[in-house]
Amino acid sequence: MKVLLFTLEYPPFKGGVANYYENIVKHWPDQDDIFVMANFEKKIVNKKITQCCLISKLVYPKWITSIFKLFYYILKNKIDHVIVGHLLPLGTVTYLVSRFTMTDYSVVIHGMDFAFAIRRKRKKFLTKLILNNSKNIICSNNFVANMVKDFLGEVSAVKVDVVNPGINDDFKRNDALVEKIKKEYDLEDKTVLLSVGRLVKRKGFDKVVEVMSEVNKVVPNAKYVLAGKGPDEDYIKSCQKVGSDILYLDNLSDEDKWAWLALCDIFIMPSRNIDGDFEGFGIVYLEANLAGKPVIGGNSGGVADAIRGAYSGVLVDSENMENIKEAIITLATNKELCQKLGTQGRERAIAEFNWPKQIKKMYQIIN
Repeated sequence: MKVLLFTLEYPPFKGGVANYYENIVKHWPDQDDIFVMANFEKKIVNKKITQCCLISKLVYPKWITSIFKLFYYILKNKIDHVIVGHLLPLGTVTYLVSRFTMTDYSVVIHGMDFAFAIRRKRKKFLTKLILNNSKNIICSNNFVANMVKDFLGEVSAVKVDVVNPGINDDFKRNDALVEKIKKEYDLEDKTVLLSVGRLVKRKGFDKVVEVMSEVNKVVPNAKYVLAGKGPDEDYIKSCQKVGSDILYLDNLSDEDKWAWLALCDIFIMPSRNIDGDFEGFGIVYLEANLAGKPVIGGNSGGVADAIRGAYSGVLVDSENMENIKEAIITLATNKELCQKLGTQGRERAIAEFNWPKQIKKMYQIIN
């Protein structure tokens, strides 16, 4: 069977969604051919990956030219099945083309793409049309899967499945870099609490910044390291209170990120749902677990798929400051519990979320 991944986000585009699709292609079973058609300003074509302008600024609707590009690609390469990486607008494009080519398609949904699509009457109608005519609906977490099932009703809900993002278990600790960072930032004898991510309100970093003054009263050696950039950076920093020990860093390289995950004691990202803007999964929780660290996450969106509460970390009410504070203090003052959750989290990440296993699941669904 020849499969086409049709997406707006694919490397060199950065982010969790692009990473998800890159690994689909990387780990797809050899018995099938998988092709990629992705959005990119400059046209790049190799044997199986075509990156071209799928969203044009010169026409309206901006995606209209993609209809002809997809139609031609399917016929030229004799594609049997399309994996649609974005519900709107690529789902609309695929639905229209499938009416002429009779090609089956599956839609992948991550979270906000669906939540925002059903807000407006026209988009809601399109969403139902696209999903009802798809062969499969693959959701990246159970929270979104339940939303989709409720939206579609019993008839179409049977074709909804969950395939979580995976992780590559190739973490290697760079001891030299870890020691360099410890000395540079004077972290010896510190209990390091780490957050890495885009600085937006839904990540919950503002809540951690706000409670750190209370945490430091109980755990004087606790230091919160927040790494990232984003539109809410000034607001998040304004939440800091007197008595907090906080270090702010810019975006980290992959090498530096893994070094910080190796040296930290606890990873925290108490994400929350803000008007339908929620964490679809949170691959960074699994990355922290892979480094052997316990994680604290907000019990919202798809986070409960990434964190098994009381096993690989702690799920908190991300709107409850006391709950967040107590979770931090509990782990910061109990090294044995930290080690236990970190070890269990690492074993779980490798066993349950390795990419070959996740892609095998998707392959079986589509076939």
